[in-house]
Amino acid sequence: MSNLKFNIQLSKSRISTVVRPKKFLGQHFLKDQNIASKIVEALVLPQELSPVVEIGPGTGVLTHFLTEKKNIELTLIEIDRESVAYLKEKFPTLTPRLVEGDFLELDLRKLIAGDFYIIGNFPYNISSQIFFKALEHRSQVKQIVCMLQKEVADRIAEKEGSKTYGILSVLLQAYYDIQYLFKVPPGVFHPPPKVMSAVIRLTRNNRITLGCDEVLFHKVVKQGFQNRRKTLRNALKPLNLSTSVSLLPIMEKRAEQLSVEQFISLTQLIEKGR
Repeated sequence: MSNLKFNIQLSKSRISTVVRPKKFLGQHFLKDQNIASKIVEALVLPQELSPVVEIGPGTGVLTHFLTEKKNIELTLIEIDRESVAYLKEKFPTLTPRLVEGDFLELDLRKLIAGDFYIIGNFPYNISSQIFFKALEHRSQVKQIVCMLQKEVADRIAEKEGSKTYGILSVLLQAYYDIQYLFKVPPGVFHPPPKVMSAVIRLTRNNRITLGCDEVLFHKVVKQGFQNRRKTLRNALKPLNLSTSVSLLPIMEKRAEQLSVEQFISLTQLIEKGR
């Protein structure tokens, strides 16, 4: 037996914790090392040391490749106690930067003071909530590289005019440039999910402000898509729009027909009409 094989078997034997994928946590552990490497390589970082947060590292398949990067200060956030115990055994030097908790509940500003990057194989059942949380911290989150359900990835990357285009599409594209990188088949996971997955990259754009009331912008987008089959004139009635705004030609359209810029312009018009 070669020394390399011996060392690998020895390191495995030292890890006593077994991590079982849990359905209620939406866990599907990636097994393919090549795909894991591609996901990590998709993270575009400056040469200087940069804080990176990995959400839900599970059994550490991405963590392994992240630790090989010299320009990464890595923080792991994991809610599963079995995974936490496993990661402490497998990556003991990362223990001080391993946070046991729910990413959705954490105060990220206390965790990391400045800008940071996010990477992870997002659980299917909370991927949208993770993005909404990232939007709350968009002044800090410079980039997100993630694998998630293909259907959600399609929705995020889609442009206006498509039935897939929705709330997440508009809100994320307002602040981030979206790149659809590659698809991932179910067979590379344990257990295999029933759907295809995809990897996308979101890079913070240069937009500091939307030039409108951003709270109102979010309301307009959400209200428009909650009634996406209706024209905006009818879908936005709960916002008590002025008559002058209601009679605008753009109000004849449906939410899925408006670009991000048109939603911003509409929000500005609603502001002026109040």
